[in-house]
Formats: sequence, C-alpha cells, structure tokens
Amino acid sequence: MSAPQVLPSDARRPARGALAQSFRRCVAMFVKEFIQLRRDRPTFAMIVGIPLMQLLLFGFAINTDPKHLPTAVLTSDDSPIARALIGALRATDYFDIKYVARGEADADELILSNKAQFVIQIPPDFSRRLVRGEKPAALLIADASDPVATSGAVAAALGAANQALDRELIGPLASLSQNAAPYEMRVHRRYNPAGETRRNIVPGLIGTILTMTMLMYTAMSVTREIERGTMEALLAMPILPVEIMLGKIAPYVVVGAVQMATILIFAALLFQVPVVGSLFTLTTLTLLFIVANLSVGYTFSTVAENQLQAMQLTFFFFLPSMLLSGFLFPFYGMPKWAQYVGEALPLTHYLRIVRSVMLKGSTFGDLAVDAGALAAFTLIAMSVAVMRFRQTLD
Repeated sequence: MSAPQVLPSDARRPARGALAQSFRRCVAMFVKEFIQLRRDRPTFAMIVGIPLMQLLLFGFAINTDPKHLPTAVLTSDDSPIARALIGALRATDYFDIKYVARGEADADELILSNKAQFVIQIPPDFSRRLVRGEKPAALLIADASDPVATSGAVAAALGAANQALDRELIGPLASLSQNAAPYEMRVHRRYNPAGETRRNIVPGLIGTILTMTMLMYTAMSVTREIERGTMEALLAMPILPVEIMLGKIAPYVVVGAVQMATILIFAALLFQVPVVGSLFTLTTLTLLFIVANLSVGYTFSTVAENQLQAMQLTFFFFLPSMLLSGFLFPFYGMPKWAQYVGEALPLTHYLRIVRSVMLKGSTFGDLAVDAGALAAFTLIAMSVAVMRFRQTLD
C-alpha cells in the first residue's frame, strides 16, 4: 500500500487564492445588498417601523380587561339608595355612565347603535321594596356580542353588590345589611348569552379577510402594469384616470362579494352564527367597505415602485387595522390615543356594522354613524387615489 502524496506548498497556494477571492466576492455582495437596501426606502421603513409598531401597540394599546365602558342608566327611582347603587357600579371603574335612557326603547337603541355597552336598569319601586325586605332586583343589561369586553365588568358588578349600600343601610335599616345583599343584581347578556367567542370572531373575519385581500389585489394592480410594460398602452388610450381606477376596482368588488357570501355560508353551516338583521343592509354596507379598501390599495399602487413595495405598504396598513379595530382585543380597552387612531380605520367601523347586523339585528338608522364614517373614508381615499394616479401619469 503506497503512502499518501503530500502536495508541495506551491500547489496549495492556488486553492488559498481562490478561497480568498470567493470571500472578497461574498463581502462585495454583502455591501451591495446593504446599499440596495438603503436605496429601497419602503423596505427600510418596514424593517424599522414594523418592530416599533408592534412594540408600541402590544405594549401600550392592548388590554384584555377594558374599563370605563360606555353605560346608560334607566331608572325612575331617584332615592339615595338608587343613587348609591349607581355610584358603587361607577366606582368599579368598569362603567362610564354617559347616557340617561328615557325608556326601554331608548335603552335598546343605545345598545343597537353601539353607543352603550351596558344599561343599568333600576325599577321605580326599588327602594320601597328594599326597605320592606322584599329583596328587589336591579337589572344589568350587557351587550355580550363581545364576551371578552363584558366579562370583567359583569364580574365587578356582581362583586360590588354586597358592599354597594353599606353607607345607606344604617340605623333602622342596619338589619338589612347583616346577611347577604338586600337586593338582587340580575345580568341579562344579550345577543350572546352563552359567551361563545365564535359569535364575535367569525363576523369579524369577514372584515379582516376583505381588508387583507382587497388591499393586496389592488395595491399590485398599477405596479404590475408598470413592471410588465402595459401601462404605456393604457396611457395611449383615450381613457381618463378615474375611468382606469374604476375599471380596475370593479372586478374586485365582485370578488369581495363572493368572499363575503362564502364566509356567511360557512359561518351558518359550521359555526351556527346567524344573520339576525337584514341581509340587504349587510351587503350594502359591506360593498361600501370593500370600495374603501380598494381605494386605499389603489393609492398604495401609485406610491410603490414595484410589487414588493406594494405588498409591504399593504402589510403596514393591515397590521394596525387588525390590532386597533377591536377584532383581536376589546376596543375600549385601548388608551384614548389608540382609540382615536382606530376610529380613523375603516375596519373599526365595519366590525361594529357586521357584528351589529349579524348578532343584534341593527338597521341602517342604528348604524348611521359608522356608515357615514365609512362613506367619508371612501370618498377621501378615492380622491387621493385619483390625484396620486394623475401624478404617476406625469
């Protein structure tokens, strides 16, 4: 068996030289990629902006135990005992009493229009029956379409029942506070009495899916025309910018309608989530929401230089929409500044609309504020899209 041959040092030098050249080429590509990244401002903004956005949103804006929930009071009993009960519920910090309902119909309208999350109803003979030792009942009506948002407040209300009237039940009435609470706090969970999460999540999925897909489709529409070289053919045709925009948006309105119908069918068959309200109301306002998102996506397509940048801008808009709209976390659990940002997003208003129509049976009149906000956002977004497209043509 022959011994292994040892290469002379002169033979090993070319291999070392090739390795050094390969390393220098890798370093050159490394530097080139950073230079390209610095020139690609949208990508650089995404690298820096998304972690900061997630940190701020999750660190400051997300709260699964919301307080200061909008509450209405319906009572004909203006006695100190009734006022003490209302004050005890307010002291829990869960109930922010903003409305005084004139009757049951007025209270129902406040809940259907999403102005009030709770209604505290005290019967007119509450104090008189309590003094007699008849243990009357006060009613807490909760909009349980979002069980996460209401569960903490309901528990706080039940816990405050025992100590609510301690300062009032003194002297001759002291015997009423020796045992259990001298009244009963009844909780009426409307629209989702079992507290099923799917009744809240499944309707919200319509809004989140439409937001993601509509933005994505249209954000790449103009950039795809530019990359393929077909934009020049469009510009040579006798067609106005608004006509190009409407022609590109219209097919995706149909796509969005098909997506909505598909989700509704599976929601009813698989998850038993009904549509209590008018299907016409839901369809009309959904189409308005679709057009709003298509207009935003079209604006992104006029800003982006390529399809990758268009996708990055889409994600940059979709992330705060999902986190600040009330889809994943209770809207009223966020600080005021986050609520103001959320109010400027179309998904926030659409989530209220779709949940209200499907679970509560709300009408156009009940949802006038959110529908008006969607219409205003759509008008602004379409105007910006047309102006941006004119600048793109120039």
